[in-house]
Amino acid sequence: MMIDFKNYIAEIVSNALAELDIESNVIVEKSSNPDFGDFSTNIALSLAKQLKSNPLEIAKNIGNLLQYDNKIISEYSVTKPGFLNFHISDNYYQKTLNNIISESESFGASNIGKNKTANVEFVSANPTGPLTVGHGRQAVLGDTIANILEWHNYKVTREYYYNDAGRQMRILGESVAARYFNLIGKNFTFPEDGYKGEYIISIAKEIKNIHGEGLDTNSAVFRKEAEKAIFNDIKKTLNSIGINHDVFSNEQTYYDNGSIDTLVEKLTNKNLIYKLDGAVWFKATDLGLEKDRVYYKSSGEATYRLPDTAYHQHKLDRSFDLVVDIFGADHADAYPDVLAALNALGLNTDPIKVLIHQFVTLLKSGEKVKMSTRKANFVTLDQLINEVGVDVVRYFFIMRSMNSHLNFDLDLAADQSEKNPVYYIQYAHARISNIINNGKVNNLSINGKFDTSLLINKSEISLIKSLTDFPEVMVKVLDNLDPQIITTYLHNIASEFHKFYAKCRVMTDDIELTKSRLH
Repeated sequence: MMIDFKNYIAEIVSNALAELDIESNVIVEKSSNPDFGDFSTNIALSLAKQLKSNPLEIAKNIGNLLQYDNKIISEYSVTKPGFLNFHISDNYYQKTLNNIISESESFGASNIGKNKTANVEFVSANPTGPLTVGHGRQAVLGDTIANILEWHNYKVTREYYYNDAGRQMRILGESVAARYFNLIGKNFTFPEDGYKGEYIISIAKEIKNIHGEGLDTNSAVFRKEAEKAIFNDIKKTLNSIGINHDVFSNEQTYYDNGSIDTLVEKLTNKNLIYKLDGAVWFKATDLGLEKDRVYYKSSGEATYRLPDTAYHQHKLDRSFDLVVDIFGADHADAYPDVLAALNALGLNTDPIKVLIHQFVTLLKSGEKVKMSTRKANFVTLDQLINEVGVDVVRYFFIMRSMNSHLNFDLDLAADQSEKNPVYYIQYAHARISNIINNGKVNNLSINGKFDTSLLINKSEISLIKSLTDFPEVMVKVLDNLDPQIITTYLHNIASEFHKFYAKCRVMTDDIELTKSRLH
């Protein structure tokens, strides 16, 4: 069983502090400079003001009282202005390889989420057109976050919610109707802000083939068939990058089952609803928010905040331990209103964690690719997948923090050199596979016993250290729900392996050394 180095060091430092009659929370971090050790703590600096003493002297006093297993810690040092640094024994690192190999694919997994449930809502694009690269970032972020939760033993429900009762869907139906009547030689004004593109014409042609030329202008067929066709394409696109949702929820459900009427009634009873200029308003300012929000326009059409609130009430009613919402930056001002309304109804919104991601810009030859969904001037997610491949798409979408704008460089994504981070990692994997295959050719198994003490090269120890970081990395990813932490770690592991590959020949005349390096 591997020990947690940070906890171990924090414990021995706390014990030393107890000898000095000092209580304090000891924070241990990985050292930024490996020359000073593997881990360090600034506890002496933190205590300097309280103890009215020089932090360097405090660190030395703590060091003099440290009691530790020298099989784990080989040495410690004190450096200016008052850091305590700890070197983990190379021998101990060597032995951790046995733990990593014995745990195999479960190495780094945890039971943090055991007997807990999580709902992850992502993509949730309205079915008004093909998925774009912007949707793609959210799709991969959401699926990866769901994978992270499953890695930690949560039972995860992947959910897709869409608004199907509002203005966008009405305009979609009118856009298809216009193309349909154009096809049969009748005049029909194309709606202002209507959806353009070949996919609208294709849907209109299919409707004509199935329903003939007798549909009237107000037929519900246009909208229903368009929604069905587009949603089928959305599901196919998501499936092509390994994404499958468990539940699909839609806005209309909450009108049909009365949830929205009940919600408005309850908020009215709490004096949080009022009418002004023919519109129905949610009194968000009474709940500490910046401004009130329209629930129903003067036309009678609802804004998306209202059904979104009913939808989230339903999610809370399903008693998930964790509810993760992944929204684009354009929704950043909406979710506080939803949470405020739920809190006003006495619901516990603590399980809800909202993640906001920034937008994506495609770059080609260093130039920005201009896109507009309404004008059908956009690059679809399907086109991107076909151009650079699934692995590259998934990696690139999560290789930057979701809080950062993502420049998706198409030239870099297609590059077959170490400049491309995906190629760099895949090249490390290819080298590993080649080494293992060579071992098999020479009747050397990676499942037998081996001597870890033979792994003494600096690059070998450095690679082992990086491997032992994995469990902590995965806990950090869970705490932050930011997949970029994983891609950073993968790139570091690949880098350490390439250094090892350059310094250490695996297949040697020394059979025992070869077996150790194979593992």
